[in-house]
Amino acid sequence: MKYTGWPEPAELVVGKVEDVEDFGVFIELEQYDGKRGLVHISEVASGWIKNVRDHVREGQTVVAKVLAVDEEAQQIDLSLKDVNDHQRSDTIQEWKNEQKADAWMELAFGEDFPDEEYIKIAQALVESFESLYEGFEEAAIHGSEALSSTELSDAEIEAIVETARENVSVPYVEVTGYVDLASTGPTGVDDIREALREAGAFESDEIELEVTYVGAPEYRIRVRAPDYKQAEEALEDSVDRATNAIKSAGGSADFHRERRAEAD
Repeated sequence: MKYTGWPEPAELVVGKVEDVEDFGVFIELEQYDGKRGLVHISEVASGWIKNVRDHVREGQTVVAKVLAVDEEAQQIDLSLKDVNDHQRSDTIQEWKNEQKADAWMELAFGEDFPDEEYIKIAQALVESFESLYEGFEEAAIHGSEALSSTELSDAEIEAIVETARENVSVPYVEVTGYVDLASTGPTGVDDIREALREAGAFESDEIELEVTYVGAPEYRIRVRAPDYKQAEEALEDSVDRATNAIKSAGGSADFHRERRAEAD
């Protein structure tokens, strides 16, 4: 995602070396569209510098620290020497992640998606998750529930979740569903307790399943698994066990993906 504004002093930015001069280095900022900054020779490296080209070359991708910004003069002063190895590695990785997220946005909404719509969706994700990449990662792990607090439409959320689950590599995914259990018989409480026991009767080294009380008659079933297919299958099986148990006792069950209070 490219920003249309200006970087802030002390911010770490990724750039490509555009020109190398005797007095310093001009860097095109990858994250800020159309912006470039200058690294004075004194900020290229620590110690005495005989030849700037001994330290940088044209076309090289670098991480620089923003020293000062003068919007009126269209000038950005940068430093290479003030960036340590750890900062450089982390910043480059974050930049690569954002490039991936840009590609996922294109997959989700198409190459011809209007820029203003792209910006609206991107800003919604960044406001909630600090970056596009983290937004897609959360969507891959937690599904539509992760995006429920954003101002995105249902169709936009569905497109992001579908794209995330097909493209984002995560250590696990999480899916959630809700089941309403009711039994009016004399043993109704025990019937519901047994149905919940059946819902949670699951053992796996790779999959975690948790059943919790939300508010009568609603119960949450949350599943964590290595991939979306396994998670959905475990959730479906859990709901089936609870449904069969409560119906065999004369009660009823109703499964839904969102909380009733939130869905209404």
